[in-house]
Amino acid sequence: MALILTFLGKNGITRSKIAIAAAISLATQGKRVLLAGLADPTLPILLNTSLTPDPQEISPNLQAVQFQASVLLERNWDELKKLETQYLRTPIFKEVYGQEPIVLPGMDNALILNAIREYDASGQYDAIIYDGTGDASTLRMLGLAESLSWYVRRFRQLFVNSDLGKTITESPFLQPLISSLFNVNWTTDDSPLPTNQVNNFLERGKAALANPQRVAAFLVTTSDPIDVANSRYLWGSAQQVGLIIGGAILVAREKNINLSEEFAPLPVTIVPDVFNGEWQPLIDALPNFVEQALQANKPIEIDVHNRQVRLFLPGFDKKQVKLTQQGPEVTVEAGDQRRNIFLPPALSGKPVTGAKFQNSYLIISFEEEAIS
Repeated sequence: MALILTFLGKNGITRSKIAIAAAISLATQGKRVLLAGLADPTLPILLNTSLTPDPQEISPNLQAVQFQASVLLERNWDELKKLETQYLRTPIFKEVYGQEPIVLPGMDNALILNAIREYDASGQYDAIIYDGTGDASTLRMLGLAESLSWYVRRFRQLFVNSDLGKTITESPFLQPLISSLFNVNWTTDDSPLPTNQVNNFLERGKAALANPQRVAAFLVTTSDPIDVANSRYLWGSAQQVGLIIGGAILVAREKNINLSEEFAPLPVTIVPDVFNGEWQPLIDALPNFVEQALQANKPIEIDVHNRQVRLFLPGFDKKQVKLTQQGPEVTVEAGDQRRNIFLPPALSGKPVTGAKFQNSYLIISFEEEAIS
């Protein structure tokens, strides 16, 4: 499995330069690297070569690809048709061709994430460097498995407990009707859709995101106060999707700039910009990505013994954090991100007795079990 590495920050061109330098650095270390970017001119201009929707070698051990959402949608359409024929007796998509569908807002992120997953699963790469938008959109894309797993858990259980769900389960007439439409039997534990397969897929995605040897991100900033503020905001937002931030990369001409206080406890690496096509000074100044990511604070820690959940939320203060407990899980809002915390059995359903914001951590305490 490959290391999936991406960079967050407001300055897109600077961020792309860091991504290219990281890809070259890892490739020169003998790793098989895929540099993946979006369908805009930035990477082709910086690389001084044209890119296509298929990986192509641009230097030893280094391939590059440009994600084009329309091409990805067309290629995935046939897979959708295969799934449809597998689970439906009367497919409806077979008359729609892959060249017809238009990419809707949000589709591109899902298509790109799936493409990254497929390149990762191919076993052809040791590292995949994703040069995306580097903002909240990238965070939502990487946190898609976490978000979708909540929808699957929550709404599937609501449906099973609903009058409609009970009617379908218990009815001697509706079950045969559903079986005639779908190629699987309906029971309380199995829906007509491949939920077990979906759940396994989402769990693998969540496990990869929680492992800094599999997925990690680094902040890219300049010394401009607005740039720093945006990077800090993205740092905190990344914790809400479970993405580990390994460090901050400061692009500056002077080496005496000190931003350690703004990004503590993250290490801050100062690197030069690229001038006259000279990439080596930037490449030489890059940090050890995996080493720093392994030392980074975990986004969430669950302490069953002390009945506490600790969420690392740097870049926010207590006024920007909201905690609610409306359903079986605890919901935390910070910035523009919302996270539903799936609790272990010992804490699930237990009322929250307190919450405090201390040293960038939201510490949530739960009610102790009554002693009978």
